[in-house]
Amino acid sequence: MTNDLSIFYLVTNASFVVQFVMFILFVASVLSWTFIFSKRKELNQAFTIMDEFQQVFWSGMDLATLYKKLSHHGFEAEGIEKIFLAGYKEFSRMSQTAGVDSVIQIESAQRVMRIELTKEIDKLDETLSFLATVGSTSPYVGLFGTVWGIMNSFRALGDVKQATLAHVAPGIAEALIATAIGLFAAIPAVVAYNRFTSRLDRLAGRYELFVDEFVVLLQRQVHSA
Repeated sequence: MTNDLSIFYLVTNASFVVQFVMFILFVASVLSWTFIFSKRKELNQAFTIMDEFQQVFWSGMDLATLYKKLSHHGFEAEGIEKIFLAGYKEFSRMSQTAGVDSVIQIESAQRVMRIELTKEIDKLDETLSFLATVGSTSPYVGLFGTVWGIMNSFRALGDVKQATLAHVAPGIAEALIATAIGLFAAIPAVVAYNRFTSRLDRLAGRYELFVDEFVVLLQRQVHSA
């Protein structure tokens, strides 16, 4: 029996099951933080592109000129730029088709833009499910490690004639570390998931608003032609 209750000692001397639980939670935490920083960068970039594009879009630039400017580096287009390119391309294609009503032209462009919008939101939504899973399951995984460790600690009491706190403390302490690691993995994941979901909803709303505004501009362009 030892009086060393340092975290390092408790972790390295924990039972295999508890160590395995700690390892799983540690990996989940590392992956969560990786996804958190990556997703934060993606969303910041999407909002930046949205702001910059709208500034140019509402500057009075001709739609055809804006389309040509963006299509020259279409492989670099992202977010709202892809939605605009897809919509204007479809509108131009339908406009060049003989016998197609203007209403059908606009509706076709609107459908294409909404498809592209869904693709962009789905792309940004990736890894959020992982954060939700880590946030909801990590405490229970940690609790399993804790229960297992405490169970082993009490089973070990059967091998001693006189049970004291010194016999029980190390086992309980190492078991509680599993719960602590579970919470350490879960809390940032839950906070990040809620934050990212809120920002993604706001971005999707701005995309939807742009599609509606763009459709109105196309209607004006058709009627003034």
